[in-house]
Amino acid sequence: MERRNLLTGAAAAGALGATGLALPAGAAPKPHRVQTGLDRLVAGDYALLAGQRVGVVSNPTGVDADYRHLVDLIHESGRVNLVAAFGPEHGFRGSAQAGGSEGTGVDARTGITVYDAYGASQAKWEELITRAGVDTVVFDIQDVGVRFYTYIWTMYVSMCAAARLGRRYVVLDRPNPIGGKAYGPMMTTPFTSGVGLKEIIQQHGMTVGELARYFNAVFLPAEAGRAVDLEVVACRHWKRDMFAADTDVPWVMPSPNMPTPDTALVYPGTGLFEGVSSISEGRGTTRPFELVGGLATDFDHHWADRLNARELPGVRFREAYFVPTIAGHHPPLLNKLCAGVEVKVTDRAAYDPIRTAVAMLVEARKYPAFAWRADSYDPVRPYWVDKLTGSTRLRTMIDAGADVADVVGAWSAELAAFEQQRRPYLLY
Repeated sequence: MERRNLLTGAAAAGALGATGLALPAGAAPKPHRVQTGLDRLVAGDYALLAGQRVGVVSNPTGVDADYRHLVDLIHESGRVNLVAAFGPEHGFRGSAQAGGSEGTGVDARTGITVYDAYGASQAKWEELITRAGVDTVVFDIQDVGVRFYTYIWTMYVSMCAAARLGRRYVVLDRPNPIGGKAYGPMMTTPFTSGVGLKEIIQQHGMTVGELARYFNAVFLPAEAGRAVDLEVVACRHWKRDMFAADTDVPWVMPSPNMPTPDTALVYPGTGLFEGVSSISEGRGTTRPFELVGGLATDFDHHWADRLNARELPGVRFREAYFVPTIAGHHPPLLNKLCAGVEVKVTDRAAYDPIRTAVAMLVEARKYPAFAWRADSYDPVRPYWVDKLTGSTRLRTMIDAGADVADVVGAWSAELAAFEQQRRPYLLY
């Protein structure tokens, strides 16, 4: 069960509440100065981890306000018995591309063993935690707020393993860079996979700390036999209507094709183009997921024109041409001239990334070259877009000629139910 949750504001007093974080008397807080869970752990002189053998699940995003990494800080402090680190997709130091990892080895900077945990099952996590002799697992990764971004599932599976082993689990929370509002369809059980292990909404609108609380209450008792001994070190001064650009939290690329907060803003929607074989989502360009297009012989400027004519809120589309230099999910498009659109968000508060992407798919479907990506390894569920959206519904509705309002309206009830269900686990 949860031992404690360190909340924001006045409610956040406690183990870290009297550690020098208070502002001088009479001083006003800086606009949108946000303290992450890591900032608060350091300010508390690592007291939360005292007397524990600690293993850290992190990647290059686990940094403080001066871009110093959690593992490096812990190692240099001498205050924590750090025994291991665990690397997710892209690796602990971030040297691997999508679908890759760095392998298991010794970290050159700290000398600690880093275990390759990308795609690890619960059994594998139990083996790694036991082999490393970890008492407390610490998770600190910047998520981008989307169900098919795999770090939250690394957290979930490692939580389950920690629960089974009777270990403690600490989440150092970070703001959701695309805000706290939920959008999109629910995952359904038949379509769960590595890009959506459990039934949550596509753009969940939660921080990793909030998700950990939700997972612990809703899924772990059945999955792991009991809840994990969970502590969430919450952020201070973050609000649900804030985006990454509204805070001073440093941005470090969470993955090689997530270079900026602008990328994260569009990713909940344009990430769906990983499920279209004939259209690249711009991997290998300077604007991945903002640039979307297919072979210039197959797609043209009319795509942008038709999308702009829809006057979707908070967004415009620029006719764009680009050459993907990473094959990603679209090897035939590698190093070929592609024509399509650049997604230009004009109003973050009004913009709905998933509704926008549905409009893009509806219009792209009108081109003869449009084709959904099918994977031969899974003949029962061959369409990747179904795994991304959580069911066959979006694909079959678009194929049947449904327009945007019908597709989006189909998930309104499940979205409302999720918003209600997640409410007790929100911290901000």
